[in-house]
Amino acid sequence: MAEFVSDTKTIPYSDKTVFAALSDLSKLEQIKGKIPDDKIKDFTFDSDSCSFRIDLVGQVRFAVVERQPNKLVKFKSENLPFDVFLWLQLVAKQENDTKMRLTVKADLNPIMESMVSKPLKQAVDQVADLLSRLPYDKI
Repeated sequence: MAEFVSDTKTIPYSDKTVFAALSDLSKLEQIKGKIPDDKIKDFTFDSDSCSFRIDLVGQVRFAVVERQPNKLVKFKSENLPFDVFLWLQLVAKQENDTKMRLTVKADLNPIMESMVSKPLKQAVDQVADLLSRLPYDKI
């Protein structure tokens, strides 16, 4: 499996506050307008999943498969010809200092991996950056 890991991001909120927002995806509906729609479109959210459309790929859905309070939210893809797993990992350093890292593991064949490695790494970093800047106290 190919693995793509974001840089560790600092979020100025407690791990409990961040986890509450990221483990219930319906809360992310509030920030849908902040997601650039040039490549990813038609976002929908419910408490356990999100779906969106990517040009040249089609509709993609990620469902929550595991939650560890204040530490981890794990997702698995649906509607793709290969498995993709996504982990949001949280570590509390202090009361309002949470470290977050995003990891994507994808079951790609070598040809596909060579084609998507760079854009997928960039996407992982962009999503991690977006998540680190959310106003968690308002979600």
